[in-house]
Amino acid sequence: MKATLLRKKKITYDDGCIAEIVVWELPEPTSERSHGYKYRLNYSAADGVTLLRMDNEAGKGDHVHTGEIELPYKFESLEKLFHDFNEGVNKARRRK
Repeated sequence: MKATLLRKKKITYDDGCIAEIVVWELPEPTSERSHGYKYRLNYSAADGVTLLRMDNEAGKGDHVHTGEIELPYKFESLEKLFHDFNEGVNKARRRK
């Protein structure tokens, strides 16, 4: 059984920044993804530089990138993930 695409959304802002959300539901949880989701939420500047990324790349688990800094992320739910990403994007946009 294959993973199911739950959400794929891309927003391009007037200043050229891009926010993209991609979330897959796995056929069953794994040891690395016990919540059963594979995801990538990315916010980048117009020049392609990543400003914020939340993902669970194989071998790394749930984590967040803010600029050059990478820290673990405690996944609680998809709703919380989306909320945290939106908060991070809003914070990054206010810094501009």
